[in-house]
This record gives sequence, C-alpha cells and structure tokens, in this order.
Amino acid sequence: MGAELLGPGEAEADDVVLAWEGEAVIAVRLPQLSESLDHILAAMERRHGRPLAELDRRTKQEVVRTLEARGAFSVRHGVETVAGALGVSRFTVYNYLNRENGSKSG
Repeated sequence: MGAELLGPGEAEADDVVLAWEGEAVIAVRLPQLSESLDHILAAMERRHGRPLAELDRRTKQEVVRTLEARGAFSVRHGVETVAGALGVSRFTVYNYLNRENGSKSG
C-alpha cells in the first residue's frame, strides 16, 4: 500500500528495519495513514470499475462499512476525504456510519 524500500542507513525513527542473520539489510518506510486512505479509495474505484461518486446509495453504504472496518475514519479528515470521494456530504457519511452502528446494536 505505497511503502518505500530504503537502504538501512537511510532509515528514520519511524521506519521498519529488517535484518538477516543479525545484520540490517533493508528499511521499509510505511506511508502515512492519510496516504493509505487515498490508496484504499483508489483500489475501491478499481474494484467497482468507476468513480465512487457514481455508485448507487446502497453501494456507497457498503463502501463506508468497508472503510470503517479498515480504520479509515480514525485518520484525520477521513470523513471529509471519504465524503469527497463518494460525492456526498459529511453528514451523509455520518448517517451511513450511524445506520450501520445502529443495526449492530439492535
């Protein structure tokens, strides 16, 4: 999901350094969560074969459920980003989330 491979000497504090037989061989720089959300949205568009904004309401609700399961709404501005991709308001995304959470508890 957009990770970058680096030499171990280029690793920063947040990077993951992988070792083989006790010697650092490569570092992996993971993308920021906000970048991951963009990758997830792009993958969902590819899966549906068209822009998310062109999907029907029921499919958009399914997309929101999938994104919630993947933690998309824990990302700063996640609701706004998803609303923009779906072509709906933030209020609509919150309604989709509340509808899903209401059905789980009922």
